[in-house]
Amino acid sequence: MSTGAPDDAESLAIGALEWLMKAARDINGSAAWPNTLADDQVTPQLYSGSSGVLPALLDAWRYFADDRYADMALRGARSVADTVEDWEDSGLYTGVAGMAVALRGVHRVLGDTAAGASADRALDVLRARYDGAGWNDWFELVCGNAGIALAALECGDLDLAQLAVDRYARTAEPTAAGVQWEVQAGRVPRMHHMSHGTLGIVYALAAVGRTADRPDLIDLARAGAADVVSRDEAGPDGFLVAHSDPQQQHERIERHNYGWCHGAAGDAQAFRLLTHVLPDDPAWPALVDRCWHTVVDSGIPRRIRPGFWDNNGRCCGTAGLLALACDRQVERGDGRDFADLLVADLAARATTDAEGVRWSNVEHRETPSDLAPATGWAMGNAGIIRELLRHARITANRDPRYAVPFPDHPPTALGQ
Repeated sequence: MSTGAPDDAESLAIGALEWLMKAARDINGSAAWPNTLADDQVTPQLYSGSSGVLPALLDAWRYFADDRYADMALRGARSVADTVEDWEDSGLYTGVAGMAVALRGVHRVLGDTAAGASADRALDVLRARYDGAGWNDWFELVCGNAGIALAALECGDLDLAQLAVDRYARTAEPTAAGVQWEVQAGRVPRMHHMSHGTLGIVYALAAVGRTADRPDLIDLARAGAADVVSRDEAGPDGFLVAHSDPQQQHERIERHNYGWCHGAAGDAQAFRLLTHVLPDDPAWPALVDRCWHTVVDSGIPRRIRPGFWDNNGRCCGTAGLLALACDRQVERGDGRDFADLLVADLAARATTDAEGVRWSNVEHRETPSDLAPATGWAMGNAGIIRELLRHARITANRDPRYAVPFPDHPPTALGQ
């Protein structure tokens, strides 16, 4: 780790973009990214592959007006488009639905008609794969019907989005406080948060219900949220819900998490959406505030003990918290100090050399503990770059909106 790492969001993003550009693999004039430079195989996924890199490049092009980033995004879009028909997974973060979101983003931002046609083709592939109930036996957001619904909604296909949420009314499991769902058919632990749990499904139901004017979907979303709220262990000021019930048994899964995927940073995004969908109910903004309280008071980004906070990325690390801090800065005016703290931590943990800037996450049970730097949205440079550039824009009183909004992150009251 270099002691000469840049210490502000814009400079960090510039260095990280340089490393990300060098990490691209040329495939017959197209560009694609592996998860890490040690990987032999590139993927088109939004989670850890090329589709997740494209939005970061588009944010960089808008911010710096440097056509290198637009040209690389166009090359990357071609490699994603080439895999639409052959990629077997259909999910938002793992498959064709996420590829459609990325390609639609390139079309909207750069006006590239080929990317737009490829996004349409991806939606056609999804329609053809629909089996009358869904695309697989997953119910959650990352690879199941909930995420596909959100992708279809973001791409302007409301009919497909409604097909994707059709199964949830008949598969909801009543609980003492509301309803919940399986993560995957036959899997016993019930998860509660955004990535694999109830709140990710709640988000999809509420988003589609609002756009389609479907009170039944919104009521179902409210019932799902009520179940999660009933599990809070940190009230009345905070909000902290267990990873799963019964607790999923795995040596790397702690009972409580704080990131986007299984913690209060992601829970707040679901409650932010419900604030927009149900504006007359004061419970939802109060829950957002309680999530914020828990995140800020958790001790993050300090690594209090081995394994407590070992990830810099957007999914379950510091960049995901920075996204919420920027939301707070725009909507409530109280996120700046925490955002600055998170950026300073990212600066301290960056590796900086002639290749640029990148981050290694940590697995303290392995030797060496530093994992290979990743390129993509979930754990890598692309997801971190996107949040650093947004923080820089907000700090400079520039447009806070992302170039390509992700369908599971609600816009701020003053623009995403």
